[in-house]
Amino acid sequence: MARMKEILTVAGTLACAIGIGFVMQNSDTAKARYGNQDRPAPRELEDTATSALLDVQQIRLTSGEFKGADDLPATSAFAASEPDENVIKVRAPQSVLEGPPAPGSADPVPACDITAEAQAIAAAMVNLRLDAPCFPNERVTVHHNGMIFTETTDAKGALNTTVPALARDAMFILAFGNGEGAVAQTEVEELIDYDRAVVQWKGNAGFEIHAREFGANYGDAGHHWKEAPGEVADAVIGRGGVLTRHGDIAAADPLLAEVYTFPKAGSERAGTIALSVETEVTKANCGIEAEAQSLQLTGDGQIRTQDLMLSVPECDAVGSFLVLNNLLQDLKVAGN
Repeated sequence: MARMKEILTVAGTLACAIGIGFVMQNSDTAKARYGNQDRPAPRELEDTATSALLDVQQIRLTSGEFKGADDLPATSAFAASEPDENVIKVRAPQSVLEGPPAPGSADPVPACDITAEAQAIAAAMVNLRLDAPCFPNERVTVHHNGMIFTETTDAKGALNTTVPALARDAMFILAFGNGEGAVAQTEVEELIDYDRAVVQWKGNAGFEIHAREFGANYGDAGHHWKEAPGEVADAVIGRGGVLTRHGDIAAADPLLAEVYTFPKAGSERAGTIALSVETEVTKANCGIEAEAQSLQLTGDGQIRTQDLMLSVPECDAVGSFLVLNNLLQDLKVAGN
């Protein structure tokens, strides 16, 4: 087993009633834990933590929204106020692409139609399609029941993506920066058969979900993260969970999301799925104030949310990993 040279356990002060476990590991530990999948997985962090505690006061939960040119709209769950679940507001002003008649033409320039379609597919997912021929290679923001991420249309103004549903009556709002957009809706009857957890953030914070199913250690077959996401087909037949990532990371200042899905109704195994949120300290995020939000489906179909503001350590900690143990609740699976 690769030897873990150092683990720094950080005790954080939180500004709300819940506690978030925060663990920082150095790059040697990270290599043993993430860098070589052929090596045996290390023991649980709590069993191997031997280093001194560091006093860190900059971690707090907040309901504040992101600031900047791309402030999140009020329909987003990132906003400070809680939206009325019975009211959906959609802003669609007249297209700025419309204009006066072209020289020599008696007819005005026609408006550019924007259409969106949503279709429920396997594993309580939704195939979402957008056709916006006047918006080629354009940033578009997808909103769904509190989840929000940004994508980019192709050269023809089209977008085709798969989104995990967070509501049986699933509505999707696709909005461009000028207020134009479209709405699509579908019914997802299979959603009751799945557990689902979301983490979303902005920019280069680099958050990621780690799901360890039924006692799996890091690097085992039951450990799902961005480098080992699992297969949707396994979630369909109840064999295991699957992790999906959403948003165009190449876009400027993107909104990104990760979603973990587990087939609770079809699983033949019973036990606990340990969920944690982690981020590596890199040159892109060291020293920043990182904001994130978790969304988790409860048994009655409601969404449980938590907001996080985290001061990422300075750049001398590059290569270390921050582990947030309680931003998501572990899943309890009854089995069949």
